[in-house]
Amino acid sequence: MNRFNVRRVAVLGAGVMGAQIAAHLVNVKVPVVLFDLPAKDGPKNGIVTKAVEGLKKLKPAPLGVPEDAALIQQANYEEHLDQLKDCDLVIEAIAERMDWKLDLYRKIAPFIAPHAILASNTSGLSITKLSEAVPAEIRPRFCGIHFFNPPRYMALVELIPTPTTDAEILDQLETFCTTTLGKGVVHAKDTPNFIANRVGIAGMLATMIEAEKYGLSYDVVDDLTGKKMGRASSGTFRTADVVGLDTMAHVIKTMQDNLQSDPFYATYKTPTVLGRLIEQGALGQKTGAGFYKKAGKDILRLDAGKGEYVASGGKAEPIVDRMLKKPAAERLKLLRESTHPQAQFVWAILRDSFHYCAVHLAEIAASARHIDFAMRRGFGTQQGPFELWQAAGWKQVAHWVREDINAGKALCNAPLPDWVFDGRDGVHTADGSWSASQRRYLPLEPLEVYLRQPFPETLVGWNATEALKSGTEEFRNDEVRVWTLDGEVLIASITAKLHLISPTVAEGLGRALEIAEARYQGLVIWSPDDVFSAGANLEALLPVFMKSGAKGIKPEMKKFQDFILRLRYAQVPTVAAVRGLALGGGLELAMACSRRVAHMESYMGFVEVGVGLVPGAGGLAYIARRAHELATASGANADLFAFLKEPFTSAAMARVGTSAIEGRKLGYLIDGDVIVPHKDELLHVAAAQVRAMADSGYRPPHKALFPVAGRSAIATIKGQLTNLRDGGFASAHDFHIASLIAEVVCGGDVDAGSLVNEEYLMTLERDRFCALLEHPKTQERIMGMLQTGKPVRN
Repeated sequence: MNRFNVRRVAVLGAGVMGAQIAAHLVNVKVPVVLFDLPAKDGPKNGIVTKAVEGLKKLKPAPLGVPEDAALIQQANYEEHLDQLKDCDLVIEAIAERMDWKLDLYRKIAPFIAPHAILASNTSGLSITKLSEAVPAEIRPRFCGIHFFNPPRYMALVELIPTPTTDAEILDQLETFCTTTLGKGVVHAKDTPNFIANRVGIAGMLATMIEAEKYGLSYDVVDDLTGKKMGRASSGTFRTADVVGLDTMAHVIKTMQDNLQSDPFYATYKTPTVLGRLIEQGALGQKTGAGFYKKAGKDILRLDAGKGEYVASGGKAEPIVDRMLKKPAAERLKLLRESTHPQAQFVWAILRDSFHYCAVHLAEIAASARHIDFAMRRGFGTQQGPFELWQAAGWKQVAHWVREDINAGKALCNAPLPDWVFDGRDGVHTADGSWSASQRRYLPLEPLEVYLRQPFPETLVGWNATEALKSGTEEFRNDEVRVWTLDGEVLIASITAKLHLISPTVAEGLGRALEIAEARYQGLVIWSPDDVFSAGANLEALLPVFMKSGAKGIKPEMKKFQDFILRLRYAQVPTVAAVRGLALGGGLELAMACSRRVAHMESYMGFVEVGVGLVPGAGGLAYIARRAHELATASGANADLFAFLKEPFTSAAMARVGTSAIEGRKLGYLIDGDVIVPHKDELLHVAAAQVRAMADSGYRPPHKALFPVAGRSAIATIKGQLTNLRDGGFASAHDFHIASLIAEVVCGGDVDAGSLVNEEYLMTLERDRFCALLEHPKTQERIMGMLQTGKPVRN
């Protein structure tokens, strides 16, 4: 298959979705032009300009850094249609009106490049019907592409072909969405609302029906249907508020208008309370009221019976809570057999989900895999409905569901399909996932893009080998596994909780480095979850502190600092594969490597101030050395202090970058580091970086002295800190910690321009870190964090 080179993308429609799709394209460095109607008054691009400005204010932020909004090129349909000729991909994302979309296609068709893909971002309109409005020569390159809101964060993209869509075009788009956009693609059939919204909204409607049946309040339902069930923390009704009640009603109406023959059609009725709220203009979070309403600091819930908002906070009963923590088979048995209304409710919505998905599988999806991945990626569930059914015991659960259908307890009397009872133990096997329409198991699409993922997202029943049980193991201790997949690149995986760095972790990483230098091309530090390392394990050091005080901690710190220097000057390339959290000591570990490869949604920062400490494993030495490097690159007369201010402020204020893009802006990533959009490609890219550096004759950097800003810069910083303290913006202890950070990054009590090395600065770090350990207010912060997990401000 030829590579589909997307050099430029056009997004048509600067509404909520269109503008945010454009923002995500900018995040992944794809040039984009955003179109909309010409403004009636003022500049013709006024509608697009307003949308682009709005991106800077949205939360959660659609842009990695707000200033990248300027990279979105602005255009309108009246003046700029010629620009479409230079676009390889055109994504239409205007309002969900069939007539508007068809009219736009006729207008743009003459300007679509002969090779370009045209895709409609619709949440449920017929893609085949839309394709009829484009010329015959474009139809093979036309399909549906359904992003979920917000596009930067939601992993799911549904691709929907028409009968005339070229299969190769769909493969090219899937590859682009996966590697470049970092998305998880599922293939949906051209049915109303496709897969995720069809199953998800049907599930939300079923939940509302069952909640009313069992007399449960909205807050209790949300507690039951959130994290306790392995679903998004917002549960059901709060999710509806976040999505927008009008948006939910629109999806429901699509089902009402197009699914009259569906056996579940009666459940698609707009709930009375939903209709009433929409009539009142209470559309959820965007209007300040929906099923919930914020009143000052309090969150109120609607009492549908009274028609007024009351105090919220209802929770699952402890007995039901305990049931939900059991393994799948035991959990479902307990729920079904319980007489508790909350347990009966949970069993009912699970049964309804199993029933609905089995009945509709052949109609809406190529295989069960697509339904389960759609619900995981689009609705934030830990398991898809078929996965849970299979994990709980396929045959037993199928028998229970059939009993409930026959007893009239289900939402409709449609029987389960015959394939459910053909002796199978589930729908996911090592050979693939069940296709009800083709009556066979379908393997994963054999695209090259998936071969880049050493450990792709998997499903119950696929029997995939776990990452930390794969490959050839070289060494293991209680908190680190050292292993290889190919005999060329060594991998070190921290297995401790939150991958916190303890003496055991330091020992394991040190051993990994020894092995890599002796027999491998290089070392990758990687773990298969959303934490690189959340920092130092203070709890592990507590016994040492209780016995010997700070003087007992100092040797342990020295050992880890020595390892950090060994890592920096290793004889083989080392790559930190950062995914999720890289905080405190975890960030220092990443910074010491030859290179960093970071997943875009990585959160990096020095957070030691929160526990009353300073970075103590080379982080401040890194800031000082990096300031010198940047100053040198800027010219002979560059002011060293100018390059210290921002990184000092980041450390002193515990700034955490909310993306790898922002992490680069804050200096945690540098030129040459790589940002990877797809989390499952991270290890592949990191290993490729090791090989490339090794093949290029990698040599570690030279150890060298470098100048520091000295006592004059410390005085300047302390003057600014005094203003913050005296103005009430920082506590006295914050002032004290920040002053110590300033002393280290400026090199201590020396003249400006004095030459130092990293060992000298690490000694300053170590001394100040240990001095703070003896401070009562730091001890308050540490104990508060260990006991509550939340920072103490004192």
